[in-house]
Formats: sequence, C-alpha cells, structure tokens
Amino acid sequence: MEDERNERTPTLWKGDGWTARVIKNEDDDGWAVAMTCDGQSEPALVGPWTMGRDKKNPKPLDANAFATLVKTASEVLMRHEQQRRALLHRSVRAVAPDGQLRRVDLDVVPDEDDPHAFVTVFGDADEVLSKKRVAASFKLTAESARKWLVEIADEV
Repeated sequence: MEDERNERTPTLWKGDGWTARVIKNEDDDGWAVAMTCDGQSEPALVGPWTMGRDKKNPKPLDANAFATLVKTASEVLMRHEQQRRALLHRSVRAVAPDGQLRRVDLDVVPDEDDPHAFVTVFGDADEVLSKKRVAASFKLTAESARKWLVEIADEV
C-alpha cells in the first residue's frame, strides 16, 4: 500500500509537506495548480498550469514540476513571513542627549485583545538601557527615537 502522504496521480501530488492539485481555471478555459502546505486550508500559491498535448486536458504533474512548485511555494511563504516580521519590528539609530549613537527598536505584539508594542533602547554593548510599553500604533522614526531618547535621558 502506497503511503497516502506521497500520493501521485496526474493531477494530484502529495509529498514533502505539500499537496499540488491541478484545478480548472475559472477565469478561462485553461488550468491552474494550487500548492497547499500540509495542515493549511488555503493554498499558499495558485498559478497557471500547462495544457496537455490534446489542448483540452492539463499536462500531468511530474517529479520535476512538483519539486519546482514546492520550492516556489516555500519561497512565497518565506517572503510572507519576512514581510510579517518587518511589519512587527523596526530598528533605527538616533543620537542621545549625551552624544552617543543609540539603537532604538520597536517590537509590535499583535495581540488580538491587547495589541501593544515595546520601545527598547540599547547601549554600546547591545545591553538594554530602557524598555517601555507603548501603543501598537507608535511610529518609530529617527526623529521619534531622538525624542524618546530625550524623554528617558534621566533613566539611562
């Protein structure tokens, strides 16, 4: 009995944590392929799929196509995660009142019930000099970091 995690048919391939399913493209007469990561309900990637020689049916999935689709879908997920991290973390450098260049980070906590963020000021050896909770909507720029450093100057 073949392992159902590695199912292989002309229009459905499973393996390496992914399922590739060739589907009818609703927008035209062609075909599309949907790549879904195991455990997810929505595909990570949907793209056009090649017609077969008869110009009616889809070209069958094969090992090379599946490997390429897995790589592409994995890269899409990776870019989404990088974008999410970029939305939740920002870092700038600003000059403190004592003339020192300081790194100031903003880390957003996307809590559904209590969204908030933390502004953290780092010293020369990356030690935390100050960490304060702020609104999730706080905008960290070089200017807001400079103002923040002025506000906390007595604490550091």
